[in-house]
Amino acid sequence: MRTRNAALVGAALCAVLSPALAACGGGEDPDAGTNGVGKLRPAVIQDRARAAAKGAGAVRLSGAVVSQGRTYRIDVRLKKDGGTGRVASGDVSFELLRVGDELFVKGDAAFWGRGGAGASAAPGRPKPGTAAAKLNGKYVKVPSGDPAYRQLRGFTDKDVLLDGLLGLRGTLSRGEHGTVGGVRSIRLNAGDAKGSGGVLDVSLVGTPYPLRVQRAGGAGQLNLGDWGKDFPLRVPGKGEVVDYGSRIPAGGR
Repeated sequence: MRTRNAALVGAALCAVLSPALAACGGGEDPDAGTNGVGKLRPAVIQDRARAAAKGAGAVRLSGAVVSQGRTYRIDVRLKKDGGTGRVASGDVSFELLRVGDELFVKGDAAFWGRGGAGASAAPGRPKPGTAAAKLNGKYVKVPSGDPAYRQLRGFTDKDVLLDGLLGLRGTLSRGEHGTVGGVRSIRLNAGDAKGSGGVLDVSLVGTPYPLRVQRAGGAGQLNLGDWGKDFPLRVPGKGEVVDYGSRIPAGGR
């Protein structure tokens, strides 16, 4: 009886502590019940993740990236024919909307008073009656010939953003199993002598979508989710848009 009771207690302890204690029956297989990509070579895992991302109809990216010493907070939803969301840096933020090749930016008066999208105007609150005050809360159509168009469009281009994020540079190695947002995942590490690379977490459940990207050198982290979840995109109505023609305004002019 004592032997049986001891066996039951031992089984209970193993159930609680496993897989932390490999001695309890040799541990559990971390890839059991998964999509199997956790057992593949690192380069193959990366290829599967990139293929899954490219094939998805839509995605949401949220987090922060650091570029040229500035931190950009991003929360955008993207699909093949456009995207929408918000980008912020410091105390300035603006919304982006792209439907096909038509690109719009919307900011408050403070945003336009500081130079708007991509411009380097002097800081300060705009005076009533200036363009900045009139643009408060309005969509401004960004002409394709404006220098800001290409830069801003990149924030709404699914393929451009994902290609840049998921193409880890350097030698790949397979990291630990874990979870991201409650989803089981496998980690890929990449790096080289120049400090390039980063960390990519890939889903072990269902389609091997990328779940999180951490850029090397503290250059930011982005979470990826809502894969394949469609969302509406529409061109703003005439009353919501200001069209400045060949150039969007800079500063409070």
